[in-house]
Amino acid sequence: MAYREFISLIHKSTKRDYVARVTERDKAEVAELALKWDFDYWDGSRQTGYGGYKYDGRWRTVADALVKQYGLKAGDKVLDVGAGKGFLLHDLAQAVPGLEVAGIDISKYGIEHAMESVKPFIKYGNATKLDWPDNYFDLVLSVNTLHNLYIDDLFSALREIQRVGKDAKFQVVEAYRNEREKMNLLYWQLTCRAFHTPTEWEWIFKQAGYNGDYEFIYFE
Repeated sequence: MAYREFISLIHKSTKRDYVARVTERDKAEVAELALKWDFDYWDGSRQTGYGGYKYDGRWRTVADALVKQYGLKAGDKVLDVGAGKGFLLHDLAQAVPGLEVAGIDISKYGIEHAMESVKPFIKYGNATKLDWPDNYFDLVLSVNTLHNLYIDDLFSALREIQRVGKDAKFQVVEAYRNEREKMNLLYWQLTCRAFHTPTEWEWIFKQAGYNGDYEFIYFE
């Protein structure tokens, strides 16, 4: 299990107005809209989610870094748990022709509006129960998804990722290192269920038996 920085390559490229998230509209109301994982979350206003989640090529930087780190090649199988519209899967497939990609997401809207290149390979599903055999994938990814689960489901998801993956696994969750980052996270988040420090997250990984790589996203 090692700390890797892949998502940090693009995370800081987005500017965030933390205070606006709690002053412009009722935060509880917009969180309820976001948790439907529908239009408001993906393509509605910035208050209720991404504010229009469109492909702009930025995930290719992450894809190239993943390919290099894990030595991905044609014929390898990759699963994205929480694939959304499939941007990362698309860029992985572009980076490695012949790569076999798969994804799941709980957002039917996200899947319906996924990129056509990978849409057939993304299915509706929950991270707590992955419908594949043991040791099936050469790499299992989960980016900014697992912190949206309550603790019992979080443990189940980590165990499932561990089960279906071979040696290479990588997941990203939100975390905080100080009070400012904690407040920014609380202001900005809409769907988060697990709020933990890096030390707490590492303890959870070990307790769940997860031995893959990981990264933390901070709201500085």
